[in-house]
Amino acid sequence: MTDEEWAILEPLIPAPKTGGRPAKVPRREIVHAIRYVLENGIKWRAMPHDLPHWSTVYHYFRKWLKEGVWEKAVQALARWDQEREGRYASPSALVMDSQSVKTSEKGGPGDTTGRRRSRGESGRF
Repeated sequence: MTDEEWAILEPLIPAPKTGGRPAKVPRREIVHAIRYVLENGIKWRAMPHDLPHWSTVYHYFRKWLKEGVWEKAVQALARWDQEREGRYASPSALVMDSQSVKTSEKGGPGDTTGRRRSRGESGRF
C-alpha cells in the first residue's frame, strides 16, 4: 500500500481505544495483512509469518466489517481513483444494460438444476 493510499484509509480505520493495554500491532500492518489475504485468496491461517498473527488480523477484519469500515474505505478509494483519472468523484449517472445484470425467468434455487429426464430417456428401466 502506498503512502498516498494509506493517507486516505488512515482516518477511516478506527484508532486503538484509549486506556488499557496499548496496541501491539500498527493499524497499517493489519490493513496490509488483510489486503494480502484478500488479494492472494489464501486462508487466514496460511498467512506468512512475517505478517501479524492470523487471528489478530481476522479479528480486526470481522470487527471493521461489522462497523462498516470497509464500505466507507471502498467509497473513499473509488472517489480518489476517479479524481486521479480526471473524472468526477461522484458520477451523477449510471449506465446498465442486460449484459450487466444476471436475470432468470422464474428465479429461485430450482432454476439452477438441470431438467428432469424420464426413465425412458435415461436408458434405465
